[in-house]
Amino acid sequence: MTSTLIRGGSVLSLDPVVGDLDQGDVLITDGVIADVAAQLDVPDGAEVIDATGCLVAPGFVDNHRHTWQTAFRGIGADWTFADYAAGLHGTLKPHYRPEDVYLGNLLGRLEALHSGVTTMLDWFHAAQTPDHADAALAGLRDAPGRSIFCYGAGYRTDDLIEAEVRRVHAAMPADDLLTLALGLRGPDETTMDNVALDLKLADELGLGTSVHVDGLDGHRPISALAERGLLRASTTFVHANGVSDDELRMLADAGASVSISPDVELKMGFGQPMTGRVLAAGLRPTLSVDDTPAVGGDMFSTMRTAFAAQRGIDGGLTARELLRFATIDAARSCGLGDRVGTVAPGKNADLVLLRADDLTVTPFSNPAGMIVTSGHPGLVDTVLVAGRTVKRNGHLVGVDLPTLKARLIESRNHLATAAGVPLDGTWRPGTTA
Repeated sequence: MTSTLIRGGSVLSLDPVVGDLDQGDVLITDGVIADVAAQLDVPDGAEVIDATGCLVAPGFVDNHRHTWQTAFRGIGADWTFADYAAGLHGTLKPHYRPEDVYLGNLLGRLEALHSGVTTMLDWFHAAQTPDHADAALAGLRDAPGRSIFCYGAGYRTDDLIEAEVRRVHAAMPADDLLTLALGLRGPDETTMDNVALDLKLADELGLGTSVHVDGLDGHRPISALAERGLLRASTTFVHANGVSDDELRMLADAGASVSISPDVELKMGFGQPMTGRVLAAGLRPTLSVDDTPAVGGDMFSTMRTAFAAQRGIDGGLTARELLRFATIDAARSCGLGDRVGTVAPGKNADLVLLRADDLTVTPFSNPAGMIVTSGHPGLVDTVLVAGRTVKRNGHLVGVDLPTLKARLIESRNHLATAAGVPLDGTWRPGTTA
């Protein structure tokens, strides 16, 4: 039995029974939170983490990120969605080697951990060969976070490659820190028969699913799925901009979830993030980064944009409720609601310690408000995943970042040269809208 005591920090539990503590201790036993109280005794042989000056909170959950694109941060800052599709998928992706996918996934997952994202769903749609899929999995496995490999093997094609999904499923490690989900071909991309085949496979293998939908051209993708009996509680609908109110209620009735990527949606022309309309329909919104070529890779900026955009519409959303989207609600959407998302006994110890004494946030009087309105990756002092300390004193533990960063730069340069792409911000692929 191994024990860790996090001592003397402010605790933002997000759990109605535990509540919040101005100063408290969190006891972890064998990777699980055993107790949370104002003061706890130190068990014999326990490691003690001094949380003085820190806020102890649940780790963030990002349920939709295309991590393989990490090497091209910032290249899509001025892009529309048409530019993105032509640039990343049409121009750069064909030149990706498995090692490029590996480095993108590894460095992207490490970045997410560095900024407090303890659980991340990697929505992978660069499966040009089985070796590419294996490289993506290896990148996630080599980063010490809780990751979900959402395999979009047939993305934007008419071929699901069922045998390939079964191969990856059979090869998944027993470690529950890396699990599999299926990225569906959605009704915006393929036939309803193909969607049904995808869901049949996911049901057989016991996989959660995620799918991109929009409804922006006036069609009704959710209604079409409902008519075929294809709505599942285990499906996360990504973006959903343009989906009608009655269709959102169909999702609520099915117990499904919606993932909102506010920065990408606003910048790339998807429309207003659906936060308020999703809440009004009886759904709990969740939040995701989406893609780092266009936006930042931390949940702080994602939360801040979602909060400001919705407050600008009706002024009713609170910071605490917004924080739940990126923790409790996102955990539930990943099938992990009983395991992560709060600081409470029985939950896995996926925790972040944020510097509450940093000049940019001190003094704070509202912990949730501080995180949502003023939080940034520089506050993330310590990160634990299943009780394991993966970041301490502001640095990732056991990671040779200089070497990995140099390899990622080499990968980016190789891909840009192969595709004939300049890296100075002048490249505008495809058509602009």
